[in-house]
Amino acid sequence: MSEASQKIPVTVLTGYLGAGKTTLLNRILSENHGKKYAVIVNEFGEIGIDNDLIIGADEEVFEMNNGCICCTVRGDLVRIMDGLMKRKGKFDAIIVETTGLADPAPVAQTFFVDEDVQKNARLDAVVTVADAKWLSDRLKDAPEAKNQIAFADVIVLNKTDLVSKGELAEVEARIRAINPYAKLHRTERCSVALADVLDRGAFDLDRILEVEPDFLNADDHDHDHDHHHHGHDHHDHGHGLKHYHDEDMQSLSLKTDKPLDPNVFMPWLQNLVQVEGGKILRSKGILAFHDDDDRYVFQGVHMMLEGDHQRKWKEGEKRESRLVFIGRELPEKSIREGFESCIVS
Repeated sequence: MSEASQKIPVTVLTGYLGAGKTTLLNRILSENHGKKYAVIVNEFGEIGIDNDLIIGADEEVFEMNNGCICCTVRGDLVRIMDGLMKRKGKFDAIIVETTGLADPAPVAQTFFVDEDVQKNARLDAVVTVADAKWLSDRLKDAPEAKNQIAFADVIVLNKTDLVSKGELAEVEARIRAINPYAKLHRTERCSVALADVLDRGAFDLDRILEVEPDFLNADDHDHDHDHHHHGHDHHDHGHGLKHYHDEDMQSLSLKTDKPLDPNVFMPWLQNLVQVEGGKILRSKGILAFHDDDDRYVFQGVHMMLEGDHQRKWKEGEKRESRLVFIGRELPEKSIREGFESCIVS
């Protein structure tokens, strides 16, 4: 077992006001799913938890009758995480809800910054609940909405019953223009299997391949045409998608099957996020280092990175390095050249 797998997985749940985040939280806190989740919310009032479901409550922590516990962020997330860690072993995962107007970055960054938190917990995935009917408007008028989509590992596109097929195709195209790599679930009333949202192991980038099997033909920029053939037996909404690219949000993917030199790569990556971190919302990668039998995985939020040897490369597994950056005005040429310079010649 790698260290990463012993850490408690943390899901950051974000989404615009009214998109259905509360519905999803209420399901986690009341359904009989057999798991114990610790749910950290901003305000109990916002969720409107049914008092009948609450067993014991001290001032900050409520226990639900399905075994989940729930607490509010009053002040500092780090302090709450420390409190929860004293109960470590009593729950399977932690879910942190961000307010509808917030940028998820500072919440996600907590799991990179504080040493105690980082020892015990790992950011598993950022899940964004989006409203199929109103998202397009929100993307025009609310920069936070765009950040929430760009940040996501998993997107729950909710209220799909309220839009036409054409509108749905349109809103999905907008999402893909901002973030081609998130796993997308179309739902009504947030009826997504909890396993599709929680403990995704998004840290293991193999998940990216679920979205895009030929994930990276490095020079192939029209990613979109193969998004719709995996497990979606919905209507095929044609190739109107290609014309979308988001004005200010980009994604960049790199790969090589040649080994990387860790002594060049690590300083390059650290320098890149120091200099360009303001523009890089998310970064992640699986790396094959020279003379190293283990896969190295990393993920980052803005300037902050975390990484670890994850597991051995399997017999017959193709050893290749893959990186993804999502951000605004990424200096694509210099990133590509810098990456090339890390390859062992």
